[in-house]
Amino acid sequence: MITVISPAKNLDFETPANVSTYSQPELLEHSEELMTVCRTLSSQQVASLMKISDKLAGLNVARFSEWSQPFTTGNAKQAVLAFNGDVYTGLEATTLSDKALEYTQQHLRILSGLYGVLKPLDLMQAYRLEMGTKLENSRGKNLYEFWGSIIAQKLNETLAQANTTQLVNLASNEYFKAVDKKVLNADIITPIFKDCKNGQYKVISFYAKKARGMMARYIMEQQVSSLESLKQFDVAGYYFSEEATSKANEPVFLRAEQN
Repeated sequence: MITVISPAKNLDFETPANVSTYSQPELLEHSEELMTVCRTLSSQQVASLMKISDKLAGLNVARFSEWSQPFTTGNAKQAVLAFNGDVYTGLEATTLSDKALEYTQQHLRILSGLYGVLKPLDLMQAYRLEMGTKLENSRGKNLYEFWGSIIAQKLNETLAQANTTQLVNLASNEYFKAVDKKVLNADIITPIFKDCKNGQYKVISFYAKKARGMMARYIMEQQVSSLESLKQFDVAGYYFSEEATSKANEPVFLRAEQN
């Protein structure tokens, strides 16, 4: 199985990396093209485009100007350690064993508006460019048109290398929309996480994001290779519910109300 997750808006480039091994992103020529566009934007344009504060816009304009190749451990950090959102809180990559981390490098991929697809240990420099950003570029009016079928083709290579046709989608809708399904050679499994609140089970974004990270970790540690094995996921109170599952490729995991 290959698993995909989303990146995070929050980044941690202050904490030193606890692993020395790293790799390089494979789609940097495309990232460079996007950066050429980003560097033409003023702070006001970035604030409007990304719907962020002037302070954050200024930070990202500075990041655009500082972004440069080659990536080294001095100016970049492994992606799975640099992202710092809810998914990554659940994944807890810094505590993975060497064996699990090696497996993760082969079987986990991070979708990215700037980098397209990242391996966990790919070095990356700080950025903010969400996949849904309507950044006009030479290939179209947004990042979906920019990436086209490139991300799906790269995932096809990863699936072939892992000798599998199963892809576990633990990414958000915004990011997985960037994967051209017509090109992707995979059976897509999209787990759904529902928490009980006031007697009703519903998807609660904060909990669901963390659960995606916990499931990604579970898959990597257990080296899960089938849907049936995936249904055994039982972390932090979540359990597979046959009753709540209406589509075989969208297994539903429930959790009782949290106190």
